[in-house]
Parts: sequence; C-alpha cells; structure tokens
Amino acid sequence: MAIADDLQLLEQSLAELVIRYDQYFSGLEKREPLKLMQDVERMVRRYAGVPINNTMYKHKYTMLVARLGTYREHWNRILRLIEDGKYSRDRFISDLRRRQQSTAGAPKESVQQPAKHDTELDRIYHEFREARRACNLPVESLSRELVAATIEKNKAQLVARLGTDKINFRVVVEDGKPKIKASQSK
Repeated sequence: MAIADDLQLLEQSLAELVIRYDQYFSGLEKREPLKLMQDVERMVRRYAGVPINNTMYKHKYTMLVARLGTYREHWNRILRLIEDGKYSRDRFISDLRRRQQSTAGAPKESVQQPAKHDTELDRIYHEFREARRACNLPVESLSRELVAATIEKNKAQLVARLGTDKINFRVVVEDGKPKIKASQSK
C-alpha cells in the first residue's frame, strides 16, 4: 500500500476508535476496544522511523499521531476515574429517566412548560455544580434552593447597579473557584 492509502486508513480507524471508546464510556459497549487500539498503534509504528518526503503526508501523519496521543491521554484519565469509582457512566441517562418518571406520575392537566426563570435557574445550578466538580470541590451540600437564594439575595443590588431587571447569569471559574457572574441582558 502507498502512504496515502495507509494515512486514509489510519484516519478512518482513528475515527472508529473514538466512536468505540465513546460507546464504551457511555455503557453501550461492554468491552474496551483494545484490538482496534492495537491496530491503530501498529499503523502508527509502521511509519515511525520512516522518513516521509511528501510534506502534506508528513503533516497529516504528524497530526494523526498527535490526535491519537491526545485521545489516549483522555481515555486513560477516564479509565482511572472509572477504576477509582469517580466516573458516572450514565449520569445523563439516569437524570433523564428521573425527569421522565417525575412527569409520568403527574396528572395531564398539570403538565405544562416550565417557566423561563426555572429553566434558567436549573441551567445555572447544573453549570455551577459541574464547575465545582471540575475544581474538585464538594457538591454534596449544594442544592438548587441554595443557588436560588443566593441569586435572589443579590438581585436587588444587581438591579440597582446595572439599572435594569433583565440580568443574565453565567458560571465562571476564577482562581480555581467557580463563581456566578451577572451581566445585563442584550
């Protein structure tokens, strides 16, 4: 095979490997795709010591190797989290089922669209919670009501300072600590 064909095959195999690992981490696949990983690494090693004269092919090979390295680090980090019991494979699925069960138990007449404020508060709460997790801060004591109370407590000051009651909230991380920032709606 020519190098062009090998690089195309490597690119396709790497894309397939990414999909398989995503399926494995989400729980759809039962086993880690080690065989495919070995095949991809074999293709990478084939041209590791060979000088590639064509600049385009050399660049493509280098980019694919770098992409594989980045993905490998990411996958190894997730595998360590799974081994330590700190990675929840189906957090999204369990949240979705919980929401479906809570709406399934409610009568049809009372099911309505949530208010914009509630969905905004939910978004802020989830972003703040994920930011605390990312910063390795505890989230057990954090509740939606606590976030709502904090926002309401400071809302009067924000309205006075910004001169409007149309305020957007966003979560930012400053100095390793997540914070809720407010800005005027446009």
